[in-house]
Amino acid sequence: MFDNKTILITGGTGSFGQSFISYVLKYHSKFKKLIIFSRDELKQYHLQNNLSKEKHFEKIRFFIGDVRDLERLKIATQDVDLIIHAAALKQVPFAEYNPIECIKTNVVGAENIITSAIYNKVAKVIALSTDKAASPNNLYGASKLASDKLFVASNNLSGSKNTIFSVVRYGNVLNSRGSLVPRIMQIKKDKKSFIPITNKEMTRFIITLDEGVKFVINTFKRMRGGEIFIPKIPSVNICDLASTIAPNIQQKVIGIRPGEKIHEVMIPIDDNHLTYEFKKYYVIKPTIIFSKKINYKIAKNGEIGKSVDKNFQYTSLINKDLFNKKQISAFIKNINFDKED
Repeated sequence: MFDNKTILITGGTGSFGQSFISYVLKYHSKFKKLIIFSRDELKQYHLQNNLSKEKHFEKIRFFIGDVRDLERLKIATQDVDLIIHAAALKQVPFAEYNPIECIKTNVVGAENIITSAIYNKVAKVIALSTDKAASPNNLYGASKLASDKLFVASNNLSGSKNTIFSVVRYGNVLNSRGSLVPRIMQIKKDKKSFIPITNKEMTRFIITLDEGVKFVINTFKRMRGGEIFIPKIPSVNICDLASTIAPNIQQKVIGIRPGEKIHEVMIPIDDNHLTYEFKKYYVIKPTIIFSKKINYKIAKNGEIGKSVDKNFQYTSLINKDLFNKKQISAFIKNINFDKED
């Protein structure tokens, strides 16, 4: 997939970026160049030091820049074959209190990625999204929905340059720093008196970093342009998750934070007429019609999907893989919780 290809990843020093880099170095080492694009020089410095003894380190480039800066992106994406757009402002309460900053990065930044990719004739672009973009009730989710719409519609803009764009949408990454599981583990380690719970009924989709990376890499093989890809993943009740990790610590309900949902949605019922089910994932086809006809029921690699029924929706509560405590324990047992965000 990556043989003799130049890959650029935005937000490359984050949790996903670090896992993606490690995976590519280990399993796809015939790449031509891997460009890590991010705005934090300290994180780049630490990552550079951590990777300096890795085999094929000489093919990695570190590029300081912000997705808000179109001209910088145009320079960074020269001679690039594939882009993974992982840069985003992701904290829900932060976005509620600082809306314009969220919009500048998540919406304007998306537009800049699209413009740069088409300008430099990049072959394929995958944008990472979130379950919060489906039926959003907070600004972060709304900004990512706008971003998703931009990437889908951009397939009508590339013309003869043939750049194609798709979106990957998935749930909470359990082993990214700042996520729920590492926070509960820290509370347990610090022997705090209680675990703060926003709502006892709350459920969430869960995925590991490694699973997210593998799904994105496989999406490059499957994409035709314009799809939103959603992996089939488990969900959990937050109280069950907390009591599995720290069974002897009391849980205290503190109330829902600004912009927070009780249950997460990955495919709302209003999108089921656009949705195809494959063996390990779903695809939401575009609502708009492109200049060239695409059969989204057949993935680029030959996988064949089927239409979902008229009552289908994919939520963290209505999920056949809603894990019990035993399943949660087995799921998190071998996860590495050392990645930074």
